Amino acid sequence: MKMRLQHLMLVLFVCLGSSCSKESLDTTDDIGTAVAKNNTVVEEELLDIVNDHRLSIGVNTLKFSEEAYVEANAHNDYMIAKGSLSHDNFSSRASKIAAAVDVEFIAENVARNFDTAAGAYQNWLSSTSHKKTMEGDFTHTAVSVKINAEGKLYFTQLFYR
Repeated sequence: MKMRLQHLMLVLFVCLGSSCSKESLDTTDDIGTAVAKNNTVVEEELLDIVNDHRLSIGVNTLKFSEEAYVEANAHNDYMIAKGSLSHDNFSSRASKIAAAVDVEFIAENVARNFDTAAGAYQNWLSSTSHKKTMEGDFTHTAVSVKINAEGKLYFTQLFYR
């Protein structure tokens, strides 16, 4: 394997939301897993907000990663199905990304129940650990924002270098 998984450091950050509820999802993938609808407008807004913030503090902007996007989407579907936030299976997501691209370090931020990209961003910014992740020494990212049956948004942003 071209990357050194022993150097893969896992950083977990949790942004807790409020309610748990039964979820009904939009479709299923080719193996029968429920898949919620993406809110691509909010995804793009959040990516822009995070990159603008990084520029404002003199840090490089993050390049979009398709590999991370696939994993962020799958994790949002998982959290929606569970009805709660989690970093469950982070090691699996990190390993899948590492198998596809050469990485040294991977981290993620998650959130739910914010109506806007700015709301999730402000929440992460007010948390020392989430802010550190957003401002960290990363080169790539992907943001997934999915909508549950009640219209609540779930956010997963993966970062790596």
